[in-house]
Amino acid sequence: MKAWVKALLLCASSFSATATEVVLEGKLTQGSLIRAQAPAGAEVWFNDTQLKVSPDGRFVFGIGRDAALNHQLKVVYAGSTSMLPLRFSGREYAIQKITGVEQKYVEPPKEVTARIANDNRKVREVRTGITDKTAIFATPLRPAEGRISGVYGSQRIFNGQPRNPHFGLDIAAPVGAPVLSPWDGKVLLAEDLYFSGLTLIIDHGYGVTSTFMHLNRFAVNVGDTVSQGQQIADVGATGRVTGPHLDWRINWLQERLDPQLLLPEFTPSQVQRLNLTP
Repeated sequence: MKAWVKALLLCASSFSATATEVVLEGKLTQGSLIRAQAPAGAEVWFNDTQLKVSPDGRFVFGIGRDAALNHQLKVVYAGSTSMLPLRFSGREYAIQKITGVEQKYVEPPKEVTARIANDNRKVREVRTGITDKTAIFATPLRPAEGRISGVYGSQRIFNGQPRNPHFGLDIAAPVGAPVLSPWDGKVLLAEDLYFSGLTLIIDHGYGVTSTFMHLNRFAVNVGDTVSQGQQIADVGATGRVTGPHLDWRINWLQERLDPQLLLPEFTPSQVQRLNLTP
């Protein structure tokens, strides 16, 4: 018997699964982080990757900006294996032209090439861990107040030169405005990086991290445990920017995802229930 999917639109952020189903919370679209629950004791694979599953059956996965649209979950539970096809939707992204950026950030001088490579290595390394923290399964808080000035997936053209797509949510705010932690977590990195300026990375568990960029100052240190809503930094204008703002990013391991899809004020919660094969 093939598995079938019943989609429901709900406003609640909590969900639970029966012994005969897997429940997915999140919009099945490119850039989305999906939080899910299977029966306790189940083993789960997303495509060919085995996922970390909590004792009560919770897990996460996601796909990037330009990922393929057809995927599947494999769930092994109570001696049976269910193959659950997932169809994600594609997205169109805005093109944003920005002028007035310092030339050293548009085309970095050769003498900073090693620094940029080292910055990238540090960021990749802190995004490799999968911890037992379960903060990611809670509803997040918006980390700063202000106008949304940049969105995930848009491609920016600096001074007429196309650059890589943007992978965060930009919130325009004055220098010194508070930046709050969207979930509980642990600080993994707090450094001044070439492109992103003062940069903070926080682990929320199950391979999910938040990155906060262009900060004015840090209010926490590496190794600190932070609580949801705690001030962790101030908004700034460091690194490659044209004005003060917070660039907030979400990663599942190395997969760059869209923070805006996790905020209820922008994206109503969507829950899908997938029946397991009897």
